[in-house]
Amino acid sequence: MRRVRRADTKPEMMVRRQLHALGYRFRLHDKRLAGSPDIVLAGLRTVVFVHGCFWHRHDGCRRATTPKTRAEFWKAKFAANQFRDSRVQATLRRTGWAVHVVWECETDDGSWVRPAIQLLNSRRAHPSHGGDRGDGGPEIGRPHARPSRRKIARLGDTIIETSR
Repeated sequence: MRRVRRADTKPEMMVRRQLHALGYRFRLHDKRLAGSPDIVLAGLRTVVFVHGCFWHRHDGCRRATTPKTRAEFWKAKFAANQFRDSRVQATLRRTGWAVHVVWECETDDGSWVRPAIQLLNSRRAHPSHGGDRGDGGPEIGRPHARPSRRKIARLGDTIIETSR
């Protein structure tokens, strides 16, 4: 287990590259927040966790297998991971953060992009959620805000249009 990476995994790097290409700027692994989220969009008060399907037990995923040797050890370990994940997410939500989980298998086909963009755009549209906290986008209610630009991102055969 020593070789299992905590940060900068391939799925995480894919998510980071795509968010950056869409014009979002973020911090990485902010230790001041519960669970040290993989991606922190502070201006939108949104965090993104990129979970491995095996370690975090993605329901219904073929990658969420249980090793046959020392099965009881693995069951306890996976249960502890899931408990910690739910506790961390509840803490973040209670303190006003939106939490989005991207599963490793979703990075293969890009199915994570549309829900993530919808969440980020909804957070941008509501000032109470941090949409006007200097995240680089136009501030709501500001008379001389920059005009919105449309940005189109291409991920495989999927085209996502965002207002950025």
